[in-house]
Amino acid sequence: MSIRTTVTLEDDVVDRVKRESRRRGASFRDTLNDLLRSALQAPTRSPSRARFRVKPVHMGYHAGLNYDNIGDLLDYAEGESRQ
Repeated sequence: MSIRTTVTLEDDVVDRVKRESRRRGASFRDTLNDLLRSALQAPTRSPSRARFRVKPVHMGYHAGLNYDNIGDLLDYAEGESRQ
């Protein structure tokens, strides 16, 4: 079944379809239909990647370290080289 409809194409799209139809030696209509089919069959989204997960590790408790003060934590973690 085919349906006849009116579609407004941008000039650059018309030029590209015309070039492609000349290259293929096919009609504008057949080329446009083939290009639309190809675009519609293409994957719509990229393959999903594995999610990044943080695995917490208990690092122990250090007496005398103030866990509410980020400055103290940075001093402890980076040592004397922290500026």
